[in-house]
Amino acid sequence: MTNQITLTIDGKQVRTQPGKTVLQAAVDAGIYIPYLCYYPGMKPFGACRMCVIEVEGRRGTPASCTEPAANGMVVRTTTQPVQDLRRGVLELLLSEHPHGCLTCHRVELCGPQDICLRHVSVNDRCVICPKNERCELKDTVRLVGIDMDTPLSYNYRDLQVETRDPFYDRDYNLCIVCARCVRACEEVRGDNAITIIERSGTVLVGTSFGTSLLESGCEFCGACIDACPTGALVEREFKWEKAVSTVNTVCTLCPVGCQVKVEVDKRDRVIRTIGEVDAAANLGQLCFKGKFGLDFVNHRSRLKTPLIRRDGQLQEATWEEALEVVAQRLQAYRGRAFAALAGPAVTNEDAYLLQKFTRAVMGSNNVDMASNTRPEAVAPLGEILGYAAATGSIWDVERAQAILVVNSNTTEEHNVAAVPIKRAVKAGARLVVIDPREVELTRNAHLWLRPRPGAEGALLGGILRVIADESLGDEQFLAQHCDNIDGYRSSLAGFDLAQVEAITGVPQDQVRQAARVLAGARPASILYALDNIPTPQREPLVKALVDLALVTGNLGKVGGGLYPLLRGANEQGARDVGCMHQEQGLGVSEVFAAVGRGEVKAMLLMGYHHGLVNGEVEGALAALAGLDFLVVQDTFLTELTERADVVLPAASFAERHGTMTNQERRVQRLRPAKAFPGEARPDWWIIAQVAHRMGGSGFAYPDASAVFDEIAQAVPQYVGMSYARLDTVNGLQWPCPTAEHLGTPVLYAQGFPGGKVHLSRLSGMDHQPVAVGASRDFPLLWAPGRVLHQPDRDVQVVKGKGLNLLRRTEYLQAHPQDARTLGVAEGDAVELVTASGERHSFTVEVRDTLPQGLVSTTALFGELATELQASRDPLKMPKVQGLAVTPVRVERVG
Repeated sequence: MTNQITLTIDGKQVRTQPGKTVLQAAVDAGIYIPYLCYYPGMKPFGACRMCVIEVEGRRGTPASCTEPAANGMVVRTTTQPVQDLRRGVLELLLSEHPHGCLTCHRVELCGPQDICLRHVSVNDRCVICPKNERCELKDTVRLVGIDMDTPLSYNYRDLQVETRDPFYDRDYNLCIVCARCVRACEEVRGDNAITIIERSGTVLVGTSFGTSLLESGCEFCGACIDACPTGALVEREFKWEKAVSTVNTVCTLCPVGCQVKVEVDKRDRVIRTIGEVDAAANLGQLCFKGKFGLDFVNHRSRLKTPLIRRDGQLQEATWEEALEVVAQRLQAYRGRAFAALAGPAVTNEDAYLLQKFTRAVMGSNNVDMASNTRPEAVAPLGEILGYAAATGSIWDVERAQAILVVNSNTTEEHNVAAVPIKRAVKAGARLVVIDPREVELTRNAHLWLRPRPGAEGALLGGILRVIADESLGDEQFLAQHCDNIDGYRSSLAGFDLAQVEAITGVPQDQVRQAARVLAGARPASILYALDNIPTPQREPLVKALVDLALVTGNLGKVGGGLYPLLRGANEQGARDVGCMHQEQGLGVSEVFAAVGRGEVKAMLLMGYHHGLVNGEVEGALAALAGLDFLVVQDTFLTELTERADVVLPAASFAERHGTMTNQERRVQRLRPAKAFPGEARPDWWIIAQVAHRMGGSGFAYPDASAVFDEIAQAVPQYVGMSYARLDTVNGLQWPCPTAEHLGTPVLYAQGFPGGKVHLSRLSGMDHQPVAVGASRDFPLLWAPGRVLHQPDRDVQVVKGKGLNLLRRTEYLQAHPQDARTLGVAEGDAVELVTASGERHSFTVEVRDTLPQGLVSTTALFGELATELQASRDPLKMPKVQGLAVTPVRVERVG
């Protein structure tokens, strides 16, 4: 690269990029310089002074983590003054850290059960530390070398180990106050749950608010744990277990597609997951699901043997028996009588063979993803722009100057995708959130627009009207890339701001302010999930968002673009390989009604999706019970397998090869970290075996890579991909048309594939709000919210059974007119009643900041974290309930 510079480190020439520090250049070149406060992805800190160096021609010993690399620089890292300084720093650190083993010459010989010949206190020994042999401090001491005798007195802090908050333990007796954890929380995650505190004259790490992580705003992402160089912060589950192998793979719990390093112990159990720092999909970040929810693969109740229903009971069978039953029974249901659904976590190989089997062997087009309940999120992108997918890379959002988030609980359902948003806001970007619920991003927003549910389209029409009236659009981009400009502008006449305010409940001034922010700061990113948007309004809403991106010139640019936030982990990949509803077949939203009509009589379900169980897909469970024949491939016995005639044990993400495509079009490799449990097998293998027994041709694959090779031949965007090319932590973003192509991080940078794109006309009739008061029994809409922290409300932390619990007064916010109609006032006790009969108790808050007809509540995320920690359900993470707007009535108590 022509912009590289060259420096010399310990006699070795090193080439690096301008702007990097000496430490970063050394790490890239494989030269070890000890450090304790530096961590990849965080700003240089220079606090621990372990990485000091000498620079020829300079006085002093600067910290290499803060020293910029310069062309021609000569650096020495191992001179005697440098070594002496490091030893002095380490002696200071060890004066407040247990070090009986760290400074002992027998440290390599002692085992966990050995009696210390020096009579060192148990609390002082490394062998009782949960991070023994994976401790950066221990490695640093070994490299630098510390004598057993030191002039400094040792002070053990004797602090209580914090074990009552969810998921991880905090032992600040082992903390060296490097502040990595605090900086990971604040700099990397954009949170402020932990900070540096002072207790009795001692500097420590503690919670920013209160005494518990539950009340301080922790999102339990585990970034602090991964950054900690000692045993001060460790995962509670498998706390003492040592890894014998580590494998890079992909988390399958959401569409972000985070790369994780899976650690496996000698008993073949997944004991830890750590975010891969070098992975472009997540830059080392995980969420509460990926950090603490992937150990389900170890659960004793995993399906290990095929099951066939005999005499009304599921009984164990051999693979040969089960496959023969499936093949013979399915023969009778070829054609439209058969349907297949794939779960959200299947691989591209699984999805491809499922749709191939359904179409080629069964002769049916009834195939879809079970999570594809909002196909309108991406379909208009393909129709208008050319590709039915996000237009950019999610971490490019950090470079946006303005961000719009529409109806998305991003921090919970696409957690890592929220990190670049929060970091951009901290860097000065303007965030506009459109959502009737109070979610975490509304606390970061410069402008929170809270329309009546279903009126989001009218609100967007008002924003586009302001952009047109005030000439805020990018006229040059429009002229170069768009047609139907006049037709689009004429359609805005129906969005008079007074009418928009009446429909949405959002004041006109806020509509104008949002338009000026989104059109005035470029690049701008638009993210949307369509939560709580009625089905008829989804496509017009997405078309309005496409119009917004076009008229502001925010496509084809780094930091700009459209980002649909999908439901299923591999929903994008399934769409790419054809495992999606098409016009000539039935999709997930229609197939169960067809079962009820007797048109579909046999189904194959590949993988679990909670939406089939919790009512999100209406009538799914009842319809499954009415099938003539049901086959389920899954990892656990669930409500779906209870209705199955044959259950086939499937391998999990941690036991198989495969690929997945995340919501930024990034195709990544799954790699096996452990063996199959019992007789479980990959889903693609199961489908291939069934197809073979039914006479299907073209299903003889030696391994998953052979399936992917066929995908690369069939899918134009994947042509240049192979397992060998994907064998990196970054994968490739499609389209990748040749074997030499490096992927496409940003779509449409060179224009649109079909030439000029067609601006959509907006219709006011498509943007009417959900009718409030349509039901006499449930006249209001309830918008439940959830945030990390509410410092303005009192909360009490009480000790439950082994865990801290939160207690506080929960409030129901209501518009003044609704409060008068209900006959309630500020501070009154009420019960909120749902159509399903649930009752929730609240205290009334009267607020004119929400629209009439809507009542709102806001819970703390810490309550959900506590519930998840206490749950023994292996599928607890996929079952986390979303924040659905619900019809309710409010009853006064007393």
